[in-house]
Amino acid sequence: MSLKQSLVAAMVGALAACSTPVSQAPATPVPTPREAPAGASGSAPPAAPAPAGPPIEREAARWQPVSWRELPGWQADAPLHAWPALLASCARPAPGWAAACASAKALASPDDARVRAWLDATLAPYRVTAHDGTAQGLITGYFEPLVAASRLRSKRYAHALYAPPHELAQHKPWYTRAEIGSLPVARAALAGREIAWVADPLDALLLQVQGSGRLLLTEPDGRKQTVRLAYAGHNDQPYRSVGRWLVERGAFTLEQASWPAIKAWARANPQRVGEMLNANPRYVFFREQPLPDPAVGPLGAQGVPLTPGRSIAVDPRAVPYGTPVWLDTTEPEAWSATPPPARALQRLVIAQDTGSAITGAVRADYFWGWAEGAEERAGRMKQPLRMWVLWPKA
Repeated sequence: MSLKQSLVAAMVGALAACSTPVSQAPATPVPTPREAPAGASGSAPPAAPAPAGPPIEREAARWQPVSWRELPGWQADAPLHAWPALLASCARPAPGWAAACASAKALASPDDARVRAWLDATLAPYRVTAHDGTAQGLITGYFEPLVAASRLRSKRYAHALYAPPHELAQHKPWYTRAEIGSLPVARAALAGREIAWVADPLDALLLQVQGSGRLLLTEPDGRKQTVRLAYAGHNDQPYRSVGRWLVERGAFTLEQASWPAIKAWARANPQRVGEMLNANPRYVFFREQPLPDPAVGPLGAQGVPLTPGRSIAVDPRAVPYGTPVWLDTTEPEAWSATPPPARALQRLVIAQDTGSAITGAVRADYFWGWAEGAEERAGRMKQPLRMWVLWPKA
């Protein structure tokens, strides 16, 4: 199971329901954009006539062949930064990619110029649209959380992260989140399945919505180590966004909805946190994995490690795993009554993940990684999007 294959969409997406990765969220409503994405209203140079040839029809998208000149900002990106992610995907190439991947692996001394030349010689660009021709969609963001945890329960660390109960596969749907917290039979099924304990129930929810994460874990002997939690299943209950639940109760507007806003509400209303959490019946289970190299990202749905800033989650019915994708969107900004001009986010990324909220043709979830600031940016990302795929030439 991928980083996003539990509930995924974006943090704001998933939590604000406003979408999780690999892994965990419901379909996300597209907000009314404050500003069109960079390049969507004239910032791209005039496109040359589209190349001859029919569009490629996918189950959930149509790819229209275009000129490289149509890709806004194409010449400004440093494609070498996406090269490691592309090579990682070539470890598990999509159908039609065998020759292109062999050529990529053979490229000597890659730099920006050589990579750009390889892309131009090997791949062709296609504009992604829905079957009805809609070319604008939504991008959200996700990240890999780092949460302090303890192997032992204590007054401080009182909220468990569980491995799947043994009966999970035979009992579908399994108990809801509220039932897990209240029914003796559900509690008994989870006895002894605790992986670790966290101090804040919102930390547990964060890990569940993102689908995976890192734990800074204190062992019983006081030793500390960092481990990874990977998605291992859920209770087969419907996902309900706590962000949407709060919006419906007037805590904030949909435009203001974000993970920071959810945390601020919880701090101000501690007596209602349980009620908020139980509004989401879905409950996610994990498995523990070692983390020998902290620089390596979690596995996405393609089965290869994700690269911060260069991996996205997509609907694989629209874009196959391993496909290079050109994004035309904007960077997330903190909500303001008078938002500043949006900064363009135009870059080459690789489709390597998916999530239950990531559905449709022009839909992506952008992996921000695990460094400082990733949570904030992922939590606020909910931008209009245009996208192009790069596919091996016939």
